[in-house]
Amino acid sequence: MSRTSPAATPLGDAFHLYDTTLRDGAQREGISYSVADKLAVARLLDGLGVGFVEGGWPGALPKDTEVFARAAAGELELRHAALVAFGSTRRAGLAAADDPQVRALLDSAAPVVTLVAKSDRRHIERALRVSVDEACAMVTDTVALLVAEGRRVFLDAEHFFDGYGHDADCALRVLEAAMTAGADVAVLCDTNGGQLPLGLAETVAEVVARTGFRVGIHCQDDTGCAVANSVSAVQAGASHVQCTANGYGERTGNADLFAVTANLATKLGMPVLPDAGMPELTRTAHALAEIANLAPDSHQAYVGASAFAHKAGLHASAIKVDPELYNHLDPEVVGNSQRVLVTEMAGRASVELKGTELGLDLAGRSAEVGVVTDRVKDLESQGWSFEAADASFELLLRSEVDPQPPAAPFALESYRVLVDHLAAGDVVAEATVKVHVAGTRVIATGEGNGPVNALDAALREALAPHVPWLDQVELADYKVRILPGAHGTDAVTRVLIETTDGTGEWTTVGVHGNVVEASWLAMVDAMTYAALRHGDRVGATR
Repeated sequence: MSRTSPAATPLGDAFHLYDTTLRDGAQREGISYSVADKLAVARLLDGLGVGFVEGGWPGALPKDTEVFARAAAGELELRHAALVAFGSTRRAGLAAADDPQVRALLDSAAPVVTLVAKSDRRHIERALRVSVDEACAMVTDTVALLVAEGRRVFLDAEHFFDGYGHDADCALRVLEAAMTAGADVAVLCDTNGGQLPLGLAETVAEVVARTGFRVGIHCQDDTGCAVANSVSAVQAGASHVQCTANGYGERTGNADLFAVTANLATKLGMPVLPDAGMPELTRTAHALAEIANLAPDSHQAYVGASAFAHKAGLHASAIKVDPELYNHLDPEVVGNSQRVLVTEMAGRASVELKGTELGLDLAGRSAEVGVVTDRVKDLESQGWSFEAADASFELLLRSEVDPQPPAAPFALESYRVLVDHLAAGDVVAEATVKVHVAGTRVIATGEGNGPVNALDAALREALAPHVPWLDQVELADYKVRILPGAHGTDAVTRVLIETTDGTGEWTTVGVHGNVVEASWLAMVDAMTYAALRHGDRVGATR
């Protein structure tokens, strides 16, 4: 286990980037980390260059106790971060040295301990049911013991902003009890998440001026202001900021580590991560989402897939001249990339930029670009959507501009699908396809639990002897949406199919009044794009 203070950034110990994903973040509904997950999260955060990683609450939760035990046994080697144990002060009427919870903090062998203590008089008197004097003594005794045992101590002043508004002197007494006993940082916690940036910044500045203490900030996101509040607190004098990966946390979550870090680094010029850390923000955010078993938020600031995605034609026209006109920073700074979405809102510039993104030079080909633009607008008016189906758009674009347009590895003669509802209640689908492949007419049959599954099985049966790459390609996801038709017409079905060959994924779209035909159209595009990826352009004529 690393026992070094964070000095990986140019700021060294002058500024603390502190992550509490493994404790506060784990309180998000739907997250349940295993011990192995927790160790993996800690390694990712350390690799990013975070200075402090809170491992959990040893003694209170068995899994957290095991995390610290395994770290102490050498299973968690940290290069940048110090591992932090979280816990509470001694209980009322009990000496700190005799409190099992305090002893568990020492037994964790963590080099840093964060203690939580109530700083709102109402919580002290109503929840703890002790006097302010006793609450301060609980803080002083616990901090003093931990410091005497060689631990570095941070104080999380719970409900600080609410408490400061109700009784500022009481809230400051709790901070003073910790700092005079040897704590390094007094962290001001917006536990209920009810603060707004201007008011919070005023309080932080006032506390710094009145006490001279080193202060930190911990913000919940109940007003949607956790990131703004954290940045405002730093601007007001806080030099320690607590966050969670992707903003995970109880209720609406905590300040998002990636947004706070990127804001401090790119907007305030604070080198809060090592140079190699900033380009890893996007990759790390997505990796941590996978460990939490949550889909990455595509609209997350800085690191979301849509953070630098441009849809409007007006935007694309400006980006074509200079990307900085509509990007607040170069996406590569945070390991992300710019994307151009082609939709009915797209203009020629959007198509040209998308072509460049796909490696197609469309310079001087205004006629073809115009045809593609018009086709996209016409198809989207009928229910097609290329925004989420880049593969189908690329095929459409190449059909106009590529001297050898992509071709499906087969030509359809016909298909038929039957669905049997058996007496036992089972439903079985059977599909027959007649296709021409490699100059041969092939008839094949397949079964499945539904018509699309059966069609896929039949098509694969027909193509397998003639298409060498087919066994690498499989359907990864299937989505159906029923779209309202125009006035006086039936509804239409839009199908999105995500396909993978083990090294990449692509999405295709099909639209029709019949769900099976919509699925077939998306399947044909998926196979055609697979052929393109595998350098197979000869199509059914082989």
